[in-house]
Amino acid sequence: QVQLVESGGGLAQAGGSLRLSCAASGRTFSTYNMGWFRQAPGKEREFVAAINWSGGTTYYADSVKGRFTISRDNAKNTVYLQMNSLKPEDTAVYYCASARRPGWSKGSADPYDYWGQGTQVTVSS
Repeated sequence: QVQLVESGGGLAQAGGSLRLSCAASGRTFSTYNMGWFRQAPGKEREFVAAINWSGGTTYYADSVKGRFTISRDNAKNTVYLQMNSLKPEDTAVYYCASARRPGWSKGSADPYDYWGQGTQVTVSS
């Protein structure tokens, strides 16, 4: 089992930056593919970015491509989401999640087995 704890959320101005972190427990973190999802009020949870177990392959939603960067440090059991050029529409609760099942890179939340509690990101205009 993997426990995930997000941090780094907060309030930012449009055009600003935030860096989210997701710390994982356990010794198997490096065997999991990881993803970031977000959910805005009144909307469904949506895929943001994903990274494979080694960090060598990344995927992004079109809405964040070129602005957000996902990375991981397996020695620290942590995955990151660097968010630049933030927009008010990026306002949401951001969740990290881990996956071993196929389909983790396709944007669906279904392959993800373990989820963090979420961290709020608010972008003011």
